[in-house]
Amino acid sequence: MVDRLATIIEEAPNTWDGFINENIAYINMALEPEIQRIMFLEGPAVLGDPSQWPSQNSCIRSTQRSVQKLIEEEVVYPIDPLAAAHLINGALRGASLWIASSDDPQAASQKAVDCFLALASGLLRKRDRPDEP
Repeated sequence: MVDRLATIIEEAPNTWDGFINENIAYINMALEPEIQRIMFLEGPAVLGDPSQWPSQNSCIRSTQRSVQKLIEEEVVYPIDPLAAAHLINGALRGASLWIASSDDPQAASQKAVDCFLALASGLLRKRDRPDEP
C-alpha cells in the first residue's frame, strides 16, 4: 500500500493533488479484498489496534510531510502538521474499517471520498478554495 501511495504522490501535478489523490486511493484500497482482509478485518483481530501498527507510523510521517509542504507552499492554513496527520489518518482508517465491513462497500467508499473532499477543502486557504474569489 505504501509503495502504491508513494507513486500516486510522485505522479501528481502538484502537492495538493498528490495529497488528495493519495488519500482517495487509501480509501479506495478498502475495496480490495486482500487489503480488506489483512488491514481492516482480520489484521485488527490478530494484531490489535491498527493505530499502533508500525506501518501506521509510516503513514503518519508521509501525511505530516505532505501537510508541511502544503503549509510551506501556502496552500493550506498554518496548522500543526503532526496533529493534522493524526486526524487525517484516523479519519481514513475509520472510514476504511467502515467500508470493509459494509454491506455495500462501493457505496460506502464513494460516501467516504465525498466526505473526505469536503473535509480536506476546509484546510485550504480561502484564496485557494474553488468556490471563493
